[in-house]
Amino acid sequence: MKILKYIFLLLLLSFISFSVFIATQKGNFSIEKSKIIHSSKTNVYNYMKDAENWQDFMDHMLGDTSLKGQFYKNTLGKGAKFSWEGSEGTGTIQTLSLKENDSIHQKMDWDDSKFKITWIFKDTLGGTKVTVKSVGEMSFSYKIYTALHGGARKIIGDLFEKSLVNLDRNLVYEINTYKIKVNGLVQKLGTPYLYQSFTSKISKVVKNSRIVFPKIIAFCEQNDIERNGKPFIIYNTYDEKSGLAKISLCIPIKEAIITSEGSDILTDELESFSAIKTSLYGDYSHIKEALKKSKSYINQKVITPDSPFSHIAIFTISKTEIKNPSKWKTEFYFPVKPKKETPKIVPETENTPDSETETNPSEI
Repeated sequence: MKILKYIFLLLLLSFISFSVFIATQKGNFSIEKSKIIHSSKTNVYNYMKDAENWQDFMDHMLGDTSLKGQFYKNTLGKGAKFSWEGSEGTGTIQTLSLKENDSIHQKMDWDDSKFKITWIFKDTLGGTKVTVKSVGEMSFSYKIYTALHGGARKIIGDLFEKSLVNLDRNLVYEINTYKIKVNGLVQKLGTPYLYQSFTSKISKVVKNSRIVFPKIIAFCEQNDIERNGKPFIIYNTYDEKSGLAKISLCIPIKEAIITSEGSDILTDELESFSAIKTSLYGDYSHIKEALKKSKSYINQKVITPDSPFSHIAIFTISKTEIKNPSKWKTEFYFPVKPKKETPKIVPETENTPDSETETNPSEI
């Protein structure tokens, strides 16, 4: 029995000594890691400012099959927030401020430990140098964990190093893998639709669509309005010089309706029209190239534009359905007046691959 008492006292003293040791260790830390990401600064910045992408490259969340994440109303830019719960703990990360193509400042709470994180983006040979700086204060339990696993610098440093590797892999493949196909002349079918119109910076159109589309879809659900296809954007005007476009963000519906007076959601009907169709398979950052190739095709074929609007973009396969940008599909329709010698128009469901361009990372 005495031996057991001695062993118990020894264990108790060891526990007390370890607890005192942990309690007297500094809880603050400061860590900095950098890596060359093989993608443009704009691509890197746009990817990282979107909260919906964080769990795809932050290493403590990646691969955690038990992870349960929660997105908040704002997922893009300042105030973007994401919370998670999984085998690696629970936490919240939020963007406090950001400077376009320059830096992103965030805070993270992770199992009672608090971090401040700064991401800095610099142009460099071969891509973008991304530097992550983190300062924070560890909880008592996290100090125990780091003490048993090599210290805060190793644990947190490894986390950010692996996250940067994940970021590079995701961007090189997912952003730079895309295909543009000019399908040629089709007959675009018409449809009644609900919409909101306003003038937007061209660079902000996709961001604005993420705000407005869910609002119109919710309106349909609240009023038992049957939808009839994918969301689309009518570019009433598209001015590259000013960087502005007058747009209508539209949700197609089964039957035409009349919305109540004073509603900020309006209704109209798109008539069937002849169009040059182009399909973009990949990230939205390649939209500009898809439009350029479409206009080049129209000019080469000497086809006359014929519509009160510039073009239509339909989100056939979007981020709401598949997270991988390389698998998204966006269709563009440019209204035209076919010449008499123009080949027979085919239904819009048929592909006419008059011109096709594919790009992969090895060609960039």
